[in-house]
Amino acid sequence: MFFRHSNEMWSEFPELVPGVLLAEGITSTVDVGDRIARYHAIAADRLAQGPESEMTEIQAWRRAFSKMGLKPTQYRCASEALLRRFRQEGSLPRLHPLVDLCNAISIAFAIPVAVFDLSKISGNLEVRHANGSETYLTFSREMEHPDAREVIFADGAGQAHARRWTNRQSGLSAVRNDTHSVLIVAEALHESAGSDVPKLIDAIASELTAIWSIEVRQGVLSPSSPRFDLSSAMNLQLQQKQD
Repeated sequence: MFFRHSNEMWSEFPELVPGVLLAEGITSTVDVGDRIARYHAIAADRLAQGPESEMTEIQAWRRAFSKMGLKPTQYRCASEALLRRFRQEGSLPRLHPLVDLCNAISIAFAIPVAVFDLSKISGNLEVRHANGSETYLTFSREMEHPDAREVIFADGAGQAHARRWTNRQSGLSAVRNDTHSVLIVAEALHESAGSDVPKLIDAIASELTAIWSIEVRQGVLSPSSPRFDLSSAMNLQLQQKQD
């Protein structure tokens, strides 16, 4: 079992730099308030220098959305949407310690970060173009079908775990209080993404190790090394179900 981007995605977006992290042992009973505050302060400092729309990281995603035929001011990448809300309201909603932490790191780096509950993913997970048959569960529990050629995170069962690439995740694999194993994906397209994404993934890994006292696996993907193995966490989940 693995995570990857399709060959077509690499061909269309050769500047893409994805960072991936696999973590097991997540709980919802930790306090991350002080850690979130530090990343919020970094984001506030960046926003004091100019709005999120002027950040190079966001501009790169706007170009990508335009290339996909989407209006960038109608469909924003996740980090831009979070930065916009943070600029307007001065805070972000609290959902789950891990999600809150990743959202805070996302706005500090201005890079989209997705967090998936691995127990809800069937088989391989691939960022690819939809064929029109996939299903997507919204957070309000409504079922949708992504348009053909829309970029999605699709698993082996044809479930879309994110629509419009980095625009919106699915309610199906959202992190909840009983989530144990997660896949975290950060993607960037800007000029310095090759150095920024590893720093972001290192920051998440350091926080998870400190907060939950767990070991993580991480990596940065490329066209020559496009796959990240998920079998460790999935084998553990299968063993837990059998026990």
